[in-house]
Amino acid sequence: FSEYTVMHVGCVAKINPEAPLDKVCVLSCGISTGLGATINVAKPRKGSTVAIFGLGAVGLAAAEGARISGASRIIGIDLNPNRFEEAKKFGCTEFINPKDHDKPVQQVLAEMTNGGVDRSVECTGNIHAMIQAFECVHDGWGVAVLVGVPHKDAEFKTHPMNFLSERTLKGTFFGNYKPRTDLPNVVEMYMKKELEV
Repeated sequence: FSEYTVMHVGCVAKINPEAPLDKVCVLSCGISTGLGATINVAKPRKGSTVAIFGLGAVGLAAAEGARISGASRIIGIDLNPNRFEEAKKFGCTEFINPKDHDKPVQQVLAEMTNGGVDRSVECTGNIHAMIQAFECVHDGWGVAVLVGVPHKDAEFKTHPMNFLSERTLKGTFFGNYKPRTDLPNVVEMYMKKELEV
């Protein structure tokens, strides 16, 4: 609520002066994190299948990144079905509520996609969702990206065969964007109406 503040020079990014601050302010954290996790880290190919775990602000931005990348199927996974309708605006084409199934989500996804998704992005911070996001990607080329921050005592446990079968697990912070140099470009994407916030 301050009118003026003191910032370290490394934390300041010059953006388009015509950008509406009440809209682009969300790009400084969650939106860039989710968008970058998909575009910069998961890097889905055109026509690929992407699973997004968690459809909050970060997850919606991750879905938007999959849409911008040209993914043909974007499957949103969330325990709250009220989020599904809003998620369609950001590119989600299908939805899974884990509560609706009596088998693990990774198994449901494998059955839906003939062996697993090409990319997954986990945006919940829940360790179980992180494991599911890794185990749902396809053998040979699947890439899972962890975005959420888990509890400090959480442990990631999976069978070593999941790595030996050539799946890739990656993590990201701020979607691998460099704020000073990359954030102005994200603002321009919004100004050109290429990005939904």
